[in-house]
Amino acid sequence: MFNTSRLFALALGSALCLAGAARAQEAPAALVEAAKKEGRVVWYTSYVSPQLHDLVKRNFEKKYGIPVDLLNVRASELEERLRTEQSAGRFVADVIQHGQASITRLFRAGQVQEYGDVPNTANMIEGQPAEKWEMGSLITGYAMMVNSNMVTSAEEPKSWRDLLDPKWKGKILADDMRALGGGFAVFAAIMDQPEFGEEFHRALAKQDLVFTRDVGQSERRVARGEYPIWVPQISVNVQGLKGLPVRVITPKEGVAYVRLDHGMLKNAPHPNAARLFMNYYISEENQLLVASMGLLSVTKGVQEKVPPEKRVMEGAKLMGTIHVETQAKYLALSSEIYK
Repeated sequence: MFNTSRLFALALGSALCLAGAARAQEAPAALVEAAKKEGRVVWYTSYVSPQLHDLVKRNFEKKYGIPVDLLNVRASELEERLRTEQSAGRFVADVIQHGQASITRLFRAGQVQEYGDVPNTANMIEGQPAEKWEMGSLITGYAMMVNSNMVTSAEEPKSWRDLLDPKWKGKILADDMRALGGGFAVFAAIMDQPEFGEEFHRALAKQDLVFTRDVGQSERRVARGEYPIWVPQISVNVQGLKGLPVRVITPKEGVAYVRLDHGMLKNAPHPNAARLFMNYYISEENQLLVASMGLLSVTKGVQEKVPPEKRVMEGAKLMGTIHVETQAKYLALSSEIYK
């Protein structure tokens, strides 16, 4: 479903209705009381989706009366901020939402700690169990987007390999594959495909991709006609492009994907508020919101409650993702290939 116009049918109003209708999963009273005493929660996320974050923040604050201080930046910027803060002995943030492989790496480096008891981790979907240092929050896919005034349906890329067509040379706007983020997720996923791998990336580099690290503006630039193709496109962000001349395409090989996890940062100043926020994020109430906005839920019993027309990611082939064992190697290789 990820490759259809149903992406444009996702509406914030219906998402809110779904979230409001969800069966309550109440947090323990003692946890709520302790969190309220701490007074706030500081949430760092590398998932660039202000529409979703603003709704989650507002709903949590309304439910518990606890302010959420949100920092939403791309992955590489987030990690540099963490490094700078923690090396200076400044422990500012409580919760980090980041790629699964990255949180595991940060835990091994001592920047993320075990989070303790979060009751709703018992409800994680099969095959996606929570670890002591991280728990899933959502699964997102990365496809392509074209300007529908510039690219006809007949000539649009149907495969990742179609990006190698000479007619697209210098005309592909892409999230920077040399830094953590959606572009690197595509780099890693393609590297792990036997029919693609390093040879494909070296050929794609000759297409003179125009790299950027501003996802929101890049989508608008393609919509305005500055470039015909944008890679990769995040499903949830298409809501903000409704009515513009763009079309989202799922390549036949599938989409790169990332499971965005939550973890508790080292010496979190508000640990109980952090646990409450993490517990709320994987509640049925919030996961219905997540799933209705074009993402896959990580909680049992949620996906089937979302109307079929809003299950945007459901049925999309998940091609590959970032793995902690190859993350550093692939980052170095991407910088060497895409000079």
